[in-house]
Amino acid sequence: MLEWLSLHFPPVLLELFITSFFETLAMVGVSGAVGALLGVPLGVALRLTDRGGVLDNATFNHTVGTLVNAVRSTPFIILLVAIIPFTRLITGSSIGTAAAVVPLTIAAAPFIARLVETALREVDSGLVEAAQAMGATTWQIVFKVLLPEAVPGIVAGFTITLVSLTGYSAMAGAIGGGGLGDLGIRYGYQRFLPEVMLAVVLLLIAFVQAVQSLGDWLVRRLSHK
Repeated sequence: MLEWLSLHFPPVLLELFITSFFETLAMVGVSGAVGALLGVPLGVALRLTDRGGVLDNATFNHTVGTLVNAVRSTPFIILLVAIIPFTRLITGSSIGTAAAVVPLTIAAAPFIARLVETALREVDSGLVEAAQAMGATTWQIVFKVLLPEAVPGIVAGFTITLVSLTGYSAMAGAIGGGGLGDLGIRYGYQRFLPEVMLAVVLLLIAFVQAVQSLGDWLVRRLSHK
């Protein structure tokens, strides 16, 4: 891919492609990691407090579930604009790669939470009941039963999240978020360079394919254990 870019674009534009790619990589990687740190505990809490869960709590589950659904149902472009004051508070700016990480993280966390909750639902309830019968604490049930059994599903969910974040990061380019999306809009659209837009699309496709392939490989490895 890099060789093809070097043959079709001047060095200055090629450098922009490389810089933009690493900006996209940073946005997706950081927001995915922070989103997982927030979303995994949230997903575990939703599963534990669900009806019939270890910590059955309908009020907590309904309240948090409603909040998670509200964020998930908000179109990302609207979320991106709506939280600009909060983004400025956190990063000191509403444009650039660092600023784009904030809405990306907020979009990722509830998405991951629901995927984790779904993966935990797939764990055989008999395992949880057996652990409870042996006197296991809630923490032991979470870390020795639920999470280990649900790891393949969680990894698959995280892969889906990273793919979605790649699309969101490109969308963030519409308001100067940096990355490949910003490059495609500024040069491909605004400067009428369709070859730049094509190259951006091809790079994004290659990146998503690499992420998905790695995620699928990890799921297969973990499922065989």
